[in-house]
Amino acid sequence: MAQQQNESGFSHQKIETNNFLMIVLILLVVAVGGIVEIVPLFFQRSTTQPVEGLKPYTALQLAGRDVYVREGCYNCHSQMIRPFRAETLRYGKYSTAGEFVYDHPFQWGSKRTGPDLHRVGGKYSDDWHRLHLINPRDLVPESNMPAYPWLNKNLVDGQSLPNHLKALRVAGVPYTDADIAGATEAVKNKTELDALIAYLQVMGTALK
Repeated sequence: MAQQQNESGFSHQKIETNNFLMIVLILLVVAVGGIVEIVPLFFQRSTTQPVEGLKPYTALQLAGRDVYVREGCYNCHSQMIRPFRAETLRYGKYSTAGEFVYDHPFQWGSKRTGPDLHRVGGKYSDDWHRLHLINPRDLVPESNMPAYPWLNKNLVDGQSLPNHLKALRVAGVPYTDADIAGATEAVKNKTELDALIAYLQVMGTALK
């Protein structure tokens, strides 16, 4: 018995004192755990199939999403409503994976310096969003959100959108050839503010 304990203790000590061996074993455990947790999600219908009524972003909405990511809006706003009563009372129906199958990458996040935005679509008018983005304190005096007046001056880069839609189609978003061909024209003379508002107005509307 004593010999077995010594042998066990020696092997454990060997692992703890060998940095390379410890790193290899940690990476192995993390890899196995990740595979067990993540791989099954690729085969679950609830995580791979769009909810009924979900449509791919239009060219203008997609341009707005790019502005949203570029300006770092996700650093302060989550797009994930948790399935808890306090959450749903404040923000609306909780988020489901099927609402985000066309998002690459999705914008769930967890940071909430500002309110969750997942169900913001249709909650306010376009004019409200326009005023709020140009100077948030005109509508919400206590807001610490920065202003984005330059978005009302910058035009959307329509030339890059066809390639963007093509890439998303490869990733599984059902864009048609007509969608891709008309993407540049669809955002002609539209500002980045117009695009961002279009994106905000579609958030979470698939299940409404």
